[in-house]
Amino acid sequence: MSMNLRVIGIAMQIVIVEDDPMNALVMSKILTRLGGHHVTVLESVEAVFGLIRTSHVDVLVMDVSLSNTVHEGRPIDGIEFTRLLKADEHLAAVPVLLATAHAMKGDAERLIRESGADAYIAKPICDPQGFVAKVEACARRTTTGAK
Repeated sequence: MSMNLRVIGIAMQIVIVEDDPMNALVMSKILTRLGGHHVTVLESVEAVFGLIRTSHVDVLVMDVSLSNTVHEGRPIDGIEFTRLLKADEHLAAVPVLLATAHAMKGDAERLIRESGADAYIAKPICDPQGFVAKVEACARRTTTGAK
């Protein structure tokens, strides 16, 4: 039986995939201070996949741009990163919340469809409590099977 981890007071394990140190710091502080969650910030595809294979991860917050990230010798963005994750049967169950500063009407649906992600949020994070709620809801929808 799946449960909402926050309701029973257990902190979630959240991985932020972000190449901008300031964005990573802001999101991490919000999720640890307001949400009470454990946060790991990574950028490397190999590091993220390795962590998921060796420990429990409740949700990934994935930057769409990832302008400094390279995988197998070529640049990779958050859309392709998410596709790789969702294509791997051992990793696909981890929910992904896309985060992007390029938020236009219709972007959420298109980016989710293109990447296979579970949810979407616009940056900058203007509503910290709303951000925590969105991350928690993303993990909860996936663990309970609700969409």
